[in-house]
Amino acid sequence: MTSRMYIDGQWVESVSGEEFPVVNPATLEVVGHVPSGNQEDVNQAVAAAHRAFSSWSKTTSLERSNLLYRAFEILLERTNEIAKILTLEQGKPLAEGLGEVKFAAEYLRWYAEEARRIYGDTIPASATHKRIMVIRQPVGVVAAITPWNFPAQMVTRKIAPALAAGCTVVLKPSEYTPLTAIALFSVFEAAGFPAGVVNLVSTSPGDVFGDAILADSRVRKITFTGSTHVGKYLMKGAAEQVKRVSMELGGNAPFVVFEDADLDAAVEACVVSKFRNAGQTCVCANRVYVHQRVIDEFTHKLKNRVERMKVGNGLEAGVEVGPVIHADALNRIQAQVDEAVKHGARVVLGGGPVTPSGLKGAFFAPTILTQVSDTMRVCQEETFGPVAPMIPFTSEEQVVAMANRVEYGLAAYVFTRDLDRALRLGEALEYGIVGLNDPLPGVVQAPFGGWKSSGIGAEGGYYGLESFLEYKYMSIGLSR
Repeated sequence: MTSRMYIDGQWVESVSGEEFPVVNPATLEVVGHVPSGNQEDVNQAVAAAHRAFSSWSKTTSLERSNLLYRAFEILLERTNEIAKILTLEQGKPLAEGLGEVKFAAEYLRWYAEEARRIYGDTIPASATHKRIMVIRQPVGVVAAITPWNFPAQMVTRKIAPALAAGCTVVLKPSEYTPLTAIALFSVFEAAGFPAGVVNLVSTSPGDVFGDAILADSRVRKITFTGSTHVGKYLMKGAAEQVKRVSMELGGNAPFVVFEDADLDAAVEACVVSKFRNAGQTCVCANRVYVHQRVIDEFTHKLKNRVERMKVGNGLEAGVEVGPVIHADALNRIQAQVDEAVKHGARVVLGGGPVTPSGLKGAFFAPTILTQVSDTMRVCQEETFGPVAPMIPFTSEEQVVAMANRVEYGLAAYVFTRDLDRALRLGEALEYGIVGLNDPLPGVVQAPFGGWKSSGIGAEGGYYGLESFLEYKYMSIGLSR
């Protein structure tokens, strides 16, 4: 499978003619080649977006809404096809891929509707001969950078609000999962978006794109999902030209289970949160805090549930845990587990790589650790893998202090039957998203964003439009 970039309404090769391979992380087979764009390719895409902005920004909200809704319809029609591409290059089970593509479509539908609700204000003036009006206008060309762990959902979550606001977009997908983005851009093409409104540039390595957009004054907004390290680099560079930024960065989610929780429900929730996408989600449970009165029972139930999970190629029936994205990720996870064991942790389940059905990919066994200290790397760093460290606690105050002790603040989870306690914890935890008896709080209509080093800004809901719009205040003087 050979694919192309999408610039100014055309499918094109890179200026250099160079390509790079896309590898299936389950089999290590090459599943496609995509152009390796350079700075000139990025410049061409930005130029196309800049030209298109003058007309796209003046279209009616109804026109933008209709195009987004048409893209939603086409994406639903192609769900099975795109989900298979997603699983081939990313590795997650096909059932998860299907769910992700449908979720990606929902962002198109939501912002098709939200495009019609970009309101302004009239404000009472302080003089009888004046009127005050506030309107909203699009910021301009948007550069979007998306990660490999959700290669469909992240694309539409960034592009849909930008287009709804009247911005034009240049997107760079992860070099590990560009084929899903290419398939999505074929949806935008089929929907009839004008040339230059949406542009796709694939690059490897990723810093080619970052350097180019930071230097280009035509880019007025950067939206990025990825590591905190790269986010800080982009924020520093954006400051030179005062570009707007929104960042969804690293996470280190605490999963808190109180002694009064429904343990069976909490176990299922932990499995969903921790082992979905092989633990490679920014909001997955990274530290599992369980009240000391029930930690042994909870751990036993969790072990019995997790050891039944099938590990393998995401295209195989019944597989619940696919590969991690590459060997470097496997080695990083192993290093965290080894460090924990060295300092006293006990491996209850898993603990290292596995080779299901003779596959060559980077598979890590679903792992449960006990006798874990909150100071171990597996708790202080984001694991991004299928490892659940179990940590006991004795009181609300203690667990809140431990949960808040890290630099990240994206998502947190609390399981209890006590409504008062749930609300107290929800307010005390320093996180942008809190799931109270809910392991999957992400929805299109609510803000998704983190505190502290987990990012700036939010995506989703009407909140997701804010960073793509400027306020304009017009003071109108009337003849006396």
